[in-house]
Amino acid sequence: MFSKIEMPVVFNKNIDEDTILAVWKIEETEEQLLSALQLKQHELDVISSLNNGKRLLHWLSTRVLLRTMLNTSEYIDCQMDEHGKPYLPNLGYHISLSHSYDYASVIIGKTKKVGVDIELIKHKIKSIKHKFLSDIELAQPQVGDKIDGLYVCWCAKEAIFKWHGRKGLEFKRDIYIKPFKLKNEGKLTALVSLPEGNQELTVQYFKTQDGYMLGYVVG
Repeated sequence: MFSKIEMPVVFNKNIDEDTILAVWKIEETEEQLLSALQLKQHELDVISSLNNGKRLLHWLSTRVLLRTMLNTSEYIDCQMDEHGKPYLPNLGYHISLSHSYDYASVIIGKTKKVGVDIELIKHKIKSIKHKFLSDIELAQPQVGDKIDGLYVCWCAKEAIFKWHGRKGLEFKRDIYIKPFKLKNEGKLTALVSLPEGNQELTVQYFKTQDGYMLGYVVG
């Protein structure tokens, strides 16, 4: 079991006894976030490449949230593999990180692969819907031109992409969202075409009161 989160978060859920999800609204400064971390040279190099602003706040906040969820004062080595997937070489847990504007989200799986995506809901998603959804998916009544439905699909596919953790998986070609009931909080089933064969995954999603959509998958 993971320890209870001590820091203030807007959402905290123990999905099962080995998996935890947390969402944090970023209100701290870069200096406050930096003071909560122990960083080694390879991480300082990453920080220097991000400059200032949201990218740096996002990087720092996901690491602080990860550390808080693991409830440790020890150094946590969070690295990226050759596919860009974050991992913890000293712990072996599965993790996924996401951020959008004022929010950061982390999901940790002790035994199962995980993926999470959070997005600020914007109207411009309508202009790119054909890039990540097939005509069959777009014909579903809960998707079409419904902005919330489009974001549910986007977050679901992004979470699955992160869950898979390997390059080459294409949203439109390889991930099919089955018809679902559009709610403020719900779940859907996706059929994923993987090199080892097709797999069905269940994606949970919810919309926040201030206009963000989040999707996550465990499997």
